Amino acid sequence: MKIFKKVLLVIVSFVAILIVGLMLYGFYLKPKYEGELQLKNIQKEATVHFDDFGIPHIYAQNAEDAMTALGYVHAQDRLWQMELMRRIAPGRLSEIFGNVTLKNDQFFAGLGIEEASLKAIASLDKNSESYKGTMAYLDGINQYMAEGASPIEFQLLGVKKEKFTIKDVYNIFGYMSFSFAMAHKTDPLLTDIRNKYGMDYLKDFGLDGSLNTTIIKTAKERPQEYAAISKSIASLLDKAPIPPFIGSNSWVIAPEKTKNGKVIFANDPHIGFSQPGTWYEAHIVTPEFELYGCYLAGTPYPLLGHNREYAYGLTMFENDDIDFYQEQNDPNDANKYKTANGYNDYEIRRKVIKVKDSSNVVLNLKISLHGPVMNDLIDGLDNKNPVAMSWIYTQQPIQILEAVYMLSHSKTKADFQKGVSLIAAPGLNVMYGDAKGNIGWWATGKLYKHKEGVNPNFILDGASGKDDIAAYLDFSKNPSAENPEWNYVYSANNQPEAIDGVLYPGYYLPEDRAKRITQLLDPKSNWDKESVGKMITDNTSSVAPDVVKNLISNLNTNSLSNNEKEAVAVLKSWKGTNNKLDVAPTIYNKWIYFYLKNTFEDELGEEGFKQFLTTHIMKQLIAKQSANENSLWWDNIKTTNKKETPSEIISKSFKEAIAALENQLGESISAWNWSKVHVVEYQHPLGKVAMLRKVFNVGPYEVDGSNEVINNQMFDYTNEVKYVVKGGPSSRRVIDFSDIENSWNVLPTGQSGNLLSRHYNDQAAIYNAGNFRKMLLNEGEIVKTSTKLIFKPVKN
Repeated sequence: MKIFKKVLLVIVSFVAILIVGLMLYGFYLKPKYEGELQLKNIQKEATVHFDDFGIPHIYAQNAEDAMTALGYVHAQDRLWQMELMRRIAPGRLSEIFGNVTLKNDQFFAGLGIEEASLKAIASLDKNSESYKGTMAYLDGINQYMAEGASPIEFQLLGVKKEKFTIKDVYNIFGYMSFSFAMAHKTDPLLTDIRNKYGMDYLKDFGLDGSLNTTIIKTAKERPQEYAAISKSIASLLDKAPIPPFIGSNSWVIAPEKTKNGKVIFANDPHIGFSQPGTWYEAHIVTPEFELYGCYLAGTPYPLLGHNREYAYGLTMFENDDIDFYQEQNDPNDANKYKTANGYNDYEIRRKVIKVKDSSNVVLNLKISLHGPVMNDLIDGLDNKNPVAMSWIYTQQPIQILEAVYMLSHSKTKADFQKGVSLIAAPGLNVMYGDAKGNIGWWATGKLYKHKEGVNPNFILDGASGKDDIAAYLDFSKNPSAENPEWNYVYSANNQPEAIDGVLYPGYYLPEDRAKRITQLLDPKSNWDKESVGKMITDNTSSVAPDVVKNLISNLNTNSLSNNEKEAVAVLKSWKGTNNKLDVAPTIYNKWIYFYLKNTFEDELGEEGFKQFLTTHIMKQLIAKQSANENSLWWDNIKTTNKKETPSEIISKSFKEAIAALENQLGESISAWNWSKVHVVEYQHPLGKVAMLRKVFNVGPYEVDGSNEVINNQMFDYTNEVKYVVKGGPSSRRVIDFSDIENSWNVLPTGQSGNLLSRHYNDQAAIYNAGNFRKMLLNEGEIVKTSTKLIFKPVKN
């Protein structure tokens, strides 16, 4: 008995020591939100107040001290995310993940982002304030790297710490710019359709801009199959550990339309969901400067921001800044290609990709005058028919660092507009409002045009020179609006008005959100923060009820079951809402899936149809094509001696949809609530491992919203039981200049990417309930409600 007691005592003591050890280790790994730390290279003491949601409010005596402190606190919350972000563009994910990310690395390494970054850095003014601030920010990150705890992810994957450099900053901006683009998903697919079936099949696709009926008003030998490009790139982006930028809403209301006579600013950029989320918030105050901003991991200046004088944000312009060119090799030398002036040598670029627990992979990439040859980067293209990618970002001067610095440090609207003009790529709608009552919208991007008759929606001819860019446009030709007479500006990724008779080519989203925004803004002239907050979480589609009416008008009702009749009745009474308790969106979206499948899959094939479902064009055409009785797509090319009618396809799709729902959700239609199928889980890269899912992921949650409503909770059309939300509002900001110290924001999960931080997921419930928290500016309130971390200069 005594021996047993001794053994038990030893076991209990061991467990107790283990628990205490784990607690101490966990405490060591947590971000430090209070106390004192020494920082090198700061001149004076800097104080960081962390509010109730972990947002740092940095008070420093000069800009460089503030930026060093920002780098340190940003790293302690988001170092893992920073590490991933800086590795994508140069193709360095395989160093930590192994072969699973090799294809991703091969693709991005070949795009030329890293080379473009080095070129941009070489031309930087090293005495500029933007450069000095960047270097101070990087110094703060690197001091944390040297002295702070390694994130759990570093330890699990064996990641070795390396200092951050300014090249990392540019590479992060480069990845962001590529993730905005849509041409790689669309142009190859459209080219295949044209080559197989002819241009008549593309009339429903609105390549002339005809599908964009709600436009942003301004105040100014058979070729190879190309769909492999779309399929491969889409797959790579979908599997990447960092989510792509997708779309966004923003509107800025002039004083004439607000209750308190001051500008109200709203913005919710739509980005693929992840854990941690995209934005890190921070508030900086020095004697000369104040800004509350949302920062990308590893970047020193915020893309979204505000202070007491002005606010700014962005949506995706969706302009076309990528073209694909079919090159023609010299039949006698595969290292040469044809141009308008004869044969040129390909530039050969050698890249080495290091792969964890495996040998290095060496890439010898070919670069034509148009850009990198895609055949070397993705699967599915034969080397006899090289296709090169021309991308504005790598071909024009990159001034993104100076631009973002100017956006965040402007003194006047003119300063701000100058910063906007510096961005050659990506294409953004930059939104602006200020305390003086000004509102504005400017589209960024180096816009260009081709010769008449050249359609950049298709793979272009690289050999003749006839399809090359004919002219670059001055920034004055970019779409914009400043203080318009209608007293608001907005963007929902929809087509801008023509300027000089030209509709800019792009991959715009359908009118749904734009139409709803204008319907809400136009009649009302007493907007306040509360009503704008309600609008930014609006779940109503202004287009879907009309689509339903058309579908029902084509439905054969002669042989409907009782459940089918009940489903029709539910849809007929639907007002377009997409709330969790609604039943209609469950029926509608399943019907839309089968309508798309039965209409397009016979021509596109199974894989082509899956790719089609990921494009903006698919979303664009639903309303118009489903109402077009003469569309060529109705006919099933696999049936012989028969031409299907719209009624046959729509009726077949409806019956399949109801049958699928009965099988998936049961016979009772009243139980088919949207909440049962529309769910979101914020996924950490390590959460893809089943045993780590509940540890690192946040959720799942049942959520309101849907595709292309203002609360744009995006999913792929599918016949699966669940519509897994892949992306949506990455933040929801409402800034009221009549009450600037009480403006609102909310993030999908939390401020911190550190699993052990209490701010890892403390905003998730607030976000999914459609609520907000304050973005604190008042120093007295901040001090009273926060913990305090003091950075002291290292004494020599």
